[in-house]
Amino acid sequence: MEIAGLVLAAGAGSRYGTPKALVTFRGGLLVRRAAQTLTAGGCGRIVVVIGAEADRVRAAAPELDFAENPRWKSGMASSLRAGLAALRDDPAGAAMVLLVDMPGVTPESVRRIGRDATPATLAMGGYRERRGHPVLLGREHWAGVAASATGDRGARDYLRANDGRLRVIPVGDVADDFDLDTPEQAARHG
Repeated sequence: MEIAGLVLAAGAGSRYGTPKALVTFRGGLLVRRAAQTLTAGGCGRIVVVIGAEADRVRAAAPELDFAENPRWKSGMASSLRAGLAALRDDPAGAAMVLLVDMPGVTPESVRRIGRDATPATLAMGGYRERRGHPVLLGREHWAGVAASATGDRGARDYLRANDGRLRVIPVGDVADDFDLDTPEQAARHG
């Protein structure tokens, strides 16, 4: 079954001082790195949802497939909805969601989470006692996720409401779930 990739990269990066899609980390743009991670992990079409400084992001990585979120200021939920809407006519049976500011996620973690994907699958990465990205949303869940997503919570409420169906797949041995919120964090992890 084909899995589409969805990179959420619309935020302004207020704590960072620039949209994180435009941040260079370990020699490459975070937006390009996230898309490459999903591709190398076996995802088919990759859609990058942008908002803040959209023209600059497009110019920095023109080879990527972008969906613009005009409501990006309202939070991650609107970006998730915009990304799922962009995939509406795609044949993929699931979408692998990755935040742009998580460069420790690896292709192996993407492969592991997507290994047994079906349109009914709900899965996410497990990092010891924490749950995190990437998150796999089977197509059967897209409408429910879009309807329940609010503010910066993304799919969190939907995943909690469906906890009995959610598979948490251990990936902490092949990935790291740190996110880059400030230049100081980037320097520590760089």
